[in-house]
Amino acid sequence: MKVGLVGYGKAGQAVARVLHDTPGFELAWVVRKSTSPAAQTVPETSIPLVGLGASDWAAWLDAHPVDALVDFSQAESLHAYGEALRQRHIMLVSAISAYSPADLDFARDLGRDTRVMCSPNITLGINFLILAAKLLRRIAPFADVEILEQHFRDKPEVSGTARKIAQSLQVEDDRITSLRLGGIIGHHEVIFGFPHQTVRLIHNSIERRAFGTGAVFALKQLSECENGFYTFDDLMMRLVRQELLQAPPA
Repeated sequence: MKVGLVGYGKAGQAVARVLHDTPGFELAWVVRKSTSPAAQTVPETSIPLVGLGASDWAAWLDAHPVDALVDFSQAESLHAYGEALRQRHIMLVSAISAYSPADLDFARDLGRDTRVMCSPNITLGINFLILAAKLLRRIAPFADVEILEQHFRDKPEVSGTARKIAQSLQVEDDRITSLRLGGIIGHHEVIFGFPHQTVRLIHNSIERRAFGTGAVFALKQLSECENGFYTFDDLMMRLVRQELLQAPPA
């Protein structure tokens, strides 16, 4: 699968390494926000590293075709390349930290013509945490719920992943506590308070390459889906249903 990557910050660089090193995938090029007049490549590779404006996408994709696009940049990028992807039926895995309602509406509309997955966090662990938390919330709707998120000092906004957890559990955003500390990549914790006991579901991002393994998982699963708009939850539940159907009867 030939893949283009948008975004070359710390997360994007880690994802680029994983895509480059994973058998069955070819990282064809990387688009980053800043531009340079000199030709550049991803360090220690011959993979082009370029800057594109919104009007450049159609010509670039015609000259450098890919099967899928992975986006670790900002929400405005979705609107810059979206129509070009639609016209060429290129699959999209978008892992932007925060989507507005308008962003999601546009992504859902793209899903009419190609396969689109959007999630603010595509690590396998955090999405399994969300799945487990939703199940426990269904079992015990009377339990108190608090969400704790910790990230690196320079992250300004409340974690999009924490907001997604809150939305999934149908609790208000004021149940989210945020801490910013040096040395932390990402920590999410869901605390359920029961009478006489507590349950804590915890996920820690140890290395940013976890985003890359999540992107690989999403690309593989999305490639087996019909055109449409998907979340990471949808892709995971697809596997859960397959596993349950294969399980022997009790």
